[in-house]
Amino acid sequence: MSVQQRFGGEISDEDFRKFTLYTTQSNNHADDTTRAQILGFQNKDVRLAPGAIVRIGENQIGENSYIGLYSYINGDVTIGKNIFIGPHVTIVASNHMFDPTTDSFSGRSDLAAGKVVIEDGVWLTAGVVITPSVTIGRGSLVCANSVVTQNVPAYAIMAGSPAKQIGSIDASTGQYSWAGSAR
Repeated sequence: MSVQQRFGGEISDEDFRKFTLYTTQSNNHADDTTRAQILGFQNKDVRLAPGAIVRIGENQIGENSYIGLYSYINGDVTIGKNIFIGPHVTIVASNHMFDPTTDSFSGRSDLAAGKVVIEDGVWLTAGVVITPSVTIGRGSLVCANSVVTQNVPAYAIMAGSPAKQIGSIDASTGQYSWAGSAR
């Protein structure tokens, strides 16, 4: 059943115009919070920027968390409290299965494996990709355009493709330390 059928039929041209503007152009605290509530995320101060597609359970985003512009989150993903997800971040928690009988990948996903956990206080900057079966440790920073394919320790600074630890964050002061240099 389509969403339109489930919720009362087609919308008017005027309502479609308003909805389109609201979902793609209104990036402010109030609209981002309302957008999250409309999509079923009821924890305190959860915000979704325009264009974000979030296909996870209703209470799988912790309070005071922000999902950035045009991000895509799908599958069994748990997002902790005080999370900042920048624009164009992709987090996917399952893989399509290769079917040797058809010599192609199927439309079905392996839902048993692949859970992704983003622990409290994490910042995923612009363009980050998180692959299935990964946990991002508390207080970590993942730098722009990094591809995370393995678990990330708490308070790590990660960069690259695949992402590697390039530094750490002091949990008591918030100060950054960089691997291999005295910045």
